[in-house]
Amino acid sequence: MPQGQRDFSGGPQQQRGGQQRGYGQRGNGQRGYGGGQQRGYGQQRGFQQRGFQQRGEFGQRDGGFRSRGDEIAPDEQVIDYDGVLELHPKGYGFLRDAKKSYCSQESDPFVSSSLIEKCALREGVRILGKVGTGARGQGPRLKAVENIDGMSVEDYANIKKFDDLTAITPNSRIRMEVGSKPITMRVMDLLTPIGRGQRALIVAPPRTGKTMLLQEIAESVSRNHPDMHLIVLLIDERPEEVTEMRRHVRGEVVASSLDSETENHVRISQLIMERAKRLAEEGKNVFILLDSITRTARAFNKWTNTGRTATGGLDVRALDIPKKMFGSARQFEEGGSLTIVATALIDTGSRADEAIFQEFKGTGNMELVLSRDLADRRIWPAIDITKSGTRHEEKLYDPHQFESIIMLRRSLISLSPVEAMEMLTRTLDRFPSNAEFLDKVKSVL
Repeated sequence: MPQGQRDFSGGPQQQRGGQQRGYGQRGNGQRGYGGGQQRGYGQQRGFQQRGFQQRGEFGQRDGGFRSRGDEIAPDEQVIDYDGVLELHPKGYGFLRDAKKSYCSQESDPFVSSSLIEKCALREGVRILGKVGTGARGQGPRLKAVENIDGMSVEDYANIKKFDDLTAITPNSRIRMEVGSKPITMRVMDLLTPIGRGQRALIVAPPRTGKTMLLQEIAESVSRNHPDMHLIVLLIDERPEEVTEMRRHVRGEVVASSLDSETENHVRISQLIMERAKRLAEEGKNVFILLDSITRTARAFNKWTNTGRTATGGLDVRALDIPKKMFGSARQFEEGGSLTIVATALIDTGSRADEAIFQEFKGTGNMELVLSRDLADRRIWPAIDITKSGTRHEEKLYDPHQFESIIMLRRSLISLSPVEAMEMLTRTLDRFPSNAEFLDKVKSVL
């Protein structure tokens, strides 16, 4: 090497935070990320995009505070704080406010790596604790953990990790029917039932009623299953659509709208999935409506940036994390479930969107395909019966009902999609409930 030139080949970018580290170097392969670059912490994305740089947190907090920094001084004022833990790849973290859609704020309390290790905290847990002022004016800091998701630290330590639980085929149906109307939910119950732990994909061309369908699903879940934790996750969505969802959905609506940074799409989508996994491993039933998996994958494609492209111009690693996120849906034998219903956009004119759909096609265990032809004819729901269905749907019905479902499908499959949906909706209008319809299906078909 010529004299006077510096060798950067072994510098910190390669050794500690770059893409060379890949996804699994932290030993957290199940979370789908490892290196700083992969979650927007690397040199190219930088810390400033996440809103941390201004407080000088990274320069002095990382390794600069030991356990004594978490002790409450005799004259220190502390307040109660409730937030969800987001971890940094270096081991420390911050508490995010759910009321602010988990966006990073200057007021978010810092959580030291020593406190995380001491309490065995996992990303996505909701922490109630004591927060004090940081040393040297560096911002608030979590001093003590009072409870984790409503449990003591000792009780939480006994909770099995998500990947250690036993995944089984969904066998408990999430009922969508809420009465004679809306007819869409009754059709879904008959043709594309959703069970707890389902991994469902709604395939939607433009202007086929996707948004209305999601709102009706959210309403059905909140009314029929109030014990279920409902999360509507909107990524790269129009601000007016976000407002509409918040006004009509009774569950938790988390959004990173299209005017947000790509890094915000990436970190919020991952944090929400981690939050859902924590609830599921605690035995709760979680239902996520993700709109859309296509826009989420687009964000990861912009952010990953390995320099190598695959089909449709996508980065070769762009879909690694989104596929793991979608694949986390499951029902546990020990109790608890995580259901994910995600939308996939097609016929947008984008080769990348088509490539994303092809990657996710077949990864779920339920597909509901919306038809542009039916929507143009104003036939609702615009569901293509021949292309839609649920795997192992026999586990979601009692034997008598399933026999009637088979008869229904056989009669509809012989018709065109337009004729089939028109006949089904006309017939359902004659019965106040699906149960009565299935009891008399032999006589009406």
